[in-house]
Amino acid sequence: MSALVKVSRREFLLLSGGATAGLVLGFHLPARGDERAPFAPNAWLAIDEGGAVTVWVIRSEMGQGVLTSMPMLVAEQLDADWHSVKVAQAVTDPKYGRMSTGGSQSVRRSWEPLQRAGAAAREMLVAAAAKRWEVDPKACLAREGAVMERGGGRSLPYGKLVADAAKLPVPESPALKGPGEFALLGRPIPRLDTAEKVTGRAIFGTDVRLPGMLFATVARCPVRGGKVKTYQAAAALKVRGVRKVVEVPTGVAVVADSSWAALRGREALRATFDPGPNGKLDSVEVSARLADPAAKLTAVRSEGDFEAALARSKTRHEAVYQFPYLAHVTMEPMNCTARVDGAGAELWSPSQSPTWAQGEVAKALGLPEDRVRVHTTLLGCGFGRRAMPDVPVEAAHVARAAGAPVQVLWTREDDIVHDYYRPASRNVLSAGLDASGKLLAFRHTVRAPSVAAQVFEKPEGRPDVVGGAFDLPYRAEAVLVDCYAPAIGVTVGWWRSVYASQNACAQECFVDELAAKAGQDPFAFRRALLEGAPRLKEVLELAAAKSGWGGPLPPGRGRGIACFPSFGSFVAEVAEVSVVDSAIRVHRVVSAIDCGRIVNPDTIEAQIEGAIAFGLGAALREAITIRNGSAVQTNFDDYEPLRFPEMPAVEVHRVTSAEAPGGIGEPGVPPVAPAVLNAVAAATGVRVRTLPAGAVKVPAAGQRS
Repeated sequence: MSALVKVSRREFLLLSGGATAGLVLGFHLPARGDERAPFAPNAWLAIDEGGAVTVWVIRSEMGQGVLTSMPMLVAEQLDADWHSVKVAQAVTDPKYGRMSTGGSQSVRRSWEPLQRAGAAAREMLVAAAAKRWEVDPKACLAREGAVMERGGGRSLPYGKLVADAAKLPVPESPALKGPGEFALLGRPIPRLDTAEKVTGRAIFGTDVRLPGMLFATVARCPVRGGKVKTYQAAAALKVRGVRKVVEVPTGVAVVADSSWAALRGREALRATFDPGPNGKLDSVEVSARLADPAAKLTAVRSEGDFEAALARSKTRHEAVYQFPYLAHVTMEPMNCTARVDGAGAELWSPSQSPTWAQGEVAKALGLPEDRVRVHTTLLGCGFGRRAMPDVPVEAAHVARAAGAPVQVLWTREDDIVHDYYRPASRNVLSAGLDASGKLLAFRHTVRAPSVAAQVFEKPEGRPDVVGGAFDLPYRAEAVLVDCYAPAIGVTVGWWRSVYASQNACAQECFVDELAAKAGQDPFAFRRALLEGAPRLKEVLELAAAKSGWGGPLPPGRGRGIACFPSFGSFVAEVAEVSVVDSAIRVHRVVSAIDCGRIVNPDTIEAQIEGAIAFGLGAALREAITIRNGSAVQTNFDDYEPLRFPEMPAVEVHRVTSAEAPGGIGEPGVPPVAPAVLNAVAAATGVRVRTLPAGAVKVPAAGQRS
């Protein structure tokens, strides 16, 4: 874990919110910016006459820190006094373009436009001061919320200049400060939402309360494509607090004065279901369909002649890796509050994709999009699940049927059974080595249902199932990547790091197997193959050095290494594990990352630590089993994430880079599982090729035959 750091009293006040910038999460901010502020040169910021700077953020805050990183981008180029900056969550509006948060793209997409927004405002404020003083703008400079004459002359705070600045044209190409001039970017800045969360004032989706609001829960068929067959509305209406029982496209909603009454009413419904065409589907059939020998494969990357290179190989090797469906299990169960009336629809949603939710609600209700507004609350985790618009659409249907504002709340059982799972997959890898251990041929066949095909019906571009596998960084004479994406009757969706999670695990475990076949050290074997991938090679070397690779370990432990590029960043991780009585225990994970230019180093460390915990749960225990078309698992007792006592010591090391920003929310996940499985192999000699690894009996080193 991170080392304990001593801070001064002033630093503590900054950290705890006593003297830091502010967070505004009200739901009634004017849609076109703060109209009380005389200076709002663009959609992203406004400055009032008191000098307070409000920055509007269109990314969703789900713990990754965008309510701090986005204002930092603006404030850096604005040369604002950080303590005068307030951040507000934007409401859906065409001026912002598509509002979505996913793919680790928040900083990557916002790096330039938000800095330009701040720089444009700064130039206008400087021009306003220069005009008032009748001097050349070059004789002035901006610093910490004020414009001053160079050489220590006159000075005016921004608040005194906003009225004049608002009359000036907005520069199209403002000059940007360089990294050497940064005062905020690259520094560990306390998060702006910390104080609100610590004091309980922060508003998550389940915290929303509206006048006259009711609560609802929905009885849904647990099988994809199924429907409600019968239910007892009269019995539900006898439950104290239940107001209405209404049919909606997803099932039958019980509307009540409280969520507890709604849940009790749903129990009284005694709903039965027609499972439809997928009612007999189970995990055995899923595995069989993924392994279909007659499946037609689609080649997506073909370099050199794979078969010819394989035929020339001295050593040939093949392995099959299998991965289960996985749930998201966000800490805050799914929910949405909606109000539908003659004016349109208004939603309060912990959504990763408010623009998508807006469009789907508009279509569902037959409304123009400008009559649907989505307020984004804080998200109690997202992991890709909250990108889907299904919950906002359902809430809008329930609210319209109920004739009142309604908060639709899911239970944990609803959340798991009706999730959009990470797809199950079967990865077949084969390769050939020459007599010296050089990689001649490499093939990776990915067999998995396609999220894009299920969500968008006719997706464009490269098949999504090869995400990560397509970008094989290792040098080989011939590379073949192909895939098979069958439609299977289980609802699938994006999951933190998407297909890179399972494809990286298969690739990096297989590369370890190849190193063993070549009689080479796994680190040295990789490094030799990464001559054409210098950034990945550098993090590999850094992780190995910081982990003490090759050095002594306590008895019974093994080290494993993995590296993987994803979402514009490069990550390598080394895991130390032991295996006692067939139980895998992860003691330490050392991570090295190159994510290009950074905004807030604290965010990077936190995201990597969280990604490691997330990836370890999936590697060791998590799995969704399908029986009769539905998930067998329903709660944390049988879908068990990593527990606090199991969290290993984590070290995060960064490569200083001047490259464009990469993602950070997801890249830490893909190398975790393979690093652990490779460490298990190092400790025991046993290769685990089916996840979760906790379901596989792994003998300790002393128990091997």
